[in-house]
Amino acid sequence: MEFTAIRTLITEFINHLQSQGKSSSTLVAYKKDLEQFTGLLSSMEKTDVREVKKEDIDAFISKLIKDGYTKKSASRKLNSIRTFFRFLKNSQKIDQNPALDVSHPKYSQSAPRVLSKLEYHALRDFAKDDPRTFALIEVLLQTGMKIGELAGLILGDVGQETLHIKSCGKTPARNIPLNKSAKKAIAEYVKIRGEGKIEDPLFITRSGKSILIRNIRQIINRCFREVEIEKATVNDLRNTFIAHQIVSGAPLEYIAKIVGHKRLSSTERFLSLASEKPHKKEQLGEL
Repeated sequence: MEFTAIRTLITEFINHLQSQGKSSSTLVAYKKDLEQFTGLLSSMEKTDVREVKKEDIDAFISKLIKDGYTKKSASRKLNSIRTFFRFLKNSQKIDQNPALDVSHPKYSQSAPRVLSKLEYHALRDFAKDDPRTFALIEVLLQTGMKIGELAGLILGDVGQETLHIKSCGKTPARNIPLNKSAKKAIAEYVKIRGEGKIEDPLFITRSGKSILIRNIRQIINRCFREVEIEKATVNDLRNTFIAHQIVSGAPLEYIAKIVGHKRLSSTERFLSLASEKPHKKEQLGEL
């Protein structure tokens, strides 16, 4: 198999991931990582994918860090390469996965950012006169869902007591309980949004089109700026939900299920952020 065919192999791999239900952002990330790696192989005059060795991948990771990429980013790109070569091996296009013995660059993972009560109350106060903005913030804050999941909600996902989250990439489908604050925020927004078909998007733009992830991020980032909350991102609303549930005493396994964590360790990262002692109650707390 000639090296010139590697782009065909990448296309096959991306199609395989797509058939598994991976999100569009995941597909773009894999493709970008692999094309970046094949660029290095080309400069090394590697003409056959079977010629790729552990040392070539080591050289790629070292070059990334030298070029200013963080060790975390380099580690993620290594995961892309490993997955690609595993696909090639499982497809019997290569005999060995040369990425298996490549070590991840070591890096320290920073603690998740959690908003204080003063901060998330300030967000609410600023957004209260705009039902859509208020609902976007309240749903993220009261459910812990991801921004992509929020953008993908349709009217039919809204139940009397739960929100249905569709499967996306590694995150499984699940139902998230709706507390009084979240239900009220959604109801007030739907009043001004207007009724629609169950397959219509829940959150829409002023022109009636489906709201995009970047739209949500722009809206909430503007709120952060207006109330002078520094170094905060939309994902910090999700972090705040998780930390609050730990303080409320909800079981870690239950929290992990609600937010879609595949590994309990992802939820356990927030234990150190619970500055208050957990209350002993087996239910989700309302912020």
